[in-house]
Amino acid sequence: MENMVPKKLFLTKGVGKDVDPLSSFERALKDAGIEKCNLVNVSSILPPNCEIIPREKGVEMLKPGQMTFVVMSRNSSNEPSRLIAASIGVAIPSDRSMYGYLSEYHSFGETDEKAEEKAEDLAACMLASTLGIDFDMNQSWDEKEQLFKLSGKIVKTRNVAQSAIVDKDGMWTTVLAAAVLLLD
Repeated sequence: MENMVPKKLFLTKGVGKDVDPLSSFERALKDAGIEKCNLVNVSSILPPNCEIIPREKGVEMLKPGQMTFVVMSRNSSNEPSRLIAASIGVAIPSDRSMYGYLSEYHSFGETDEKAEEKAEDLAACMLASTLGIDFDMNQSWDEKEQLFKLSGKIVKTRNVAQSAIVDKDGMWTTVLAAAVLLLD
């Protein structure tokens, strides 16, 4: 089973609009470049020594019908003028032989920037608690980020987010953000 530990990961995002919610999701998958895969949702562990590669390189590695592991955040609405967002946060430990965390976050009424910050914060907080870093959950992200970096245990955080506004006619809109885990 050792070969089931993903070696590479890429972040992607997409938005889709259609009269049907499932079709809007399919369009978001196409926009993200992952529509041709059989997606398997997994929980939030960034494997040890997993290389984060550019989206373009990762999409090129996918094969039609491939079983593909993802940590995905998704949000849909048909409420006219509603702002929706989905994001993924990544927290990478400085010791790459240890695992890190991926987090999913979705919301209403928040921009990409706000959703990115919250997803990154969630991932960093999960990793910090695993590493024994003591922090106050009520601190601002900037204060927590400073503490995490000063600890020397969390080397960096990353994120990807997608937001969209549902059109005035109420067409179904789906946003998604995903961390795609590749076995080779």
